Amino acid sequence: MPAALRIKLTREEDKTLQELSLAENVPRRVKIRVIALRLNADGLTVPMISGHLHIHEHTVRATLRRWENQGLGGLWEAPGRGGKR
Repeated sequence: MPAALRIKLTREEDKTLQELSLAENVPRRVKIRVIALRLNADGLTVPMISGHLHIHEHTVRATLRRWENQGLGGLWEAPGRGGKR
């Protein structure tokens, strides 16, 4: 069984993430990542978060690892992703 991933958020980080989750101009995928981070910081496990948000556990773990390594920059898609105009 993999080790439990747990993040800790400062008050400023939590406030920023809360604002992102409520903002209208933020893509849906970013909002889901933000919610996953806040739920994990509140004590929910990866399986609980994936069940609640209806996303794969791998996606939750990847989000948590990106947060640990890149912070806020890890929430958005990498440049060059998606269809080209």
